[in-house]
Amino acid sequence: MNTFLAPFSRPLPAAIFIAIALLLDQAIKLAVELYLPLHEAVPVMPMLALYRTHNLGVAFSMLADAHGWFIVGLRIVIVAFVLWLWKRTGPGHHIAHLGFAMIIAGALGNIIDRFVYGHVVDYVLFYTQTWSFAVFNLADSFISVGAALILLDEILAHRASKA
Repeated sequence: MNTFLAPFSRPLPAAIFIAIALLLDQAIKLAVELYLPLHEAVPVMPMLALYRTHNLGVAFSMLADAHGWFIVGLRIVIVAFVLWLWKRTGPGHHIAHLGFAMIIAGALGNIIDRFVYGHVVDYVLFYTQTWSFAVFNLADSFISVGAALILLDEILAHRASKA
């Protein structure tokens, strides 16, 4: 697994991954904006639907009342911070480097939405008859999975240091 993830410790492969992730994210969001009705659930399978909505805030619509440029600035600061972390993290932390690339791709994808649409396009809805999760998108998934990978890398590094 480390051999497969090793390229993400180098700038060019990480940048290529980020570019591909951004293209995929933006292509899906364009299709959602063009073809998915607004605020109408389109069932895909039990407990999963496509549901186009517009998020004016950040994750889970937090800061929805904040000025759009504040949100963009906040995301740019986050991208810069994650780039700084990526650079400072040792080359042996392949899982963390993939996580950093995923977070950067997700944050940039949502920044692009702000410039293109004026809001973030969300479209994935998990639900039951009595509960539903916040509507999210692929970029949000990149951010969440990336953060989980960074935590996993920290746990594995901590365990390895005790061995």
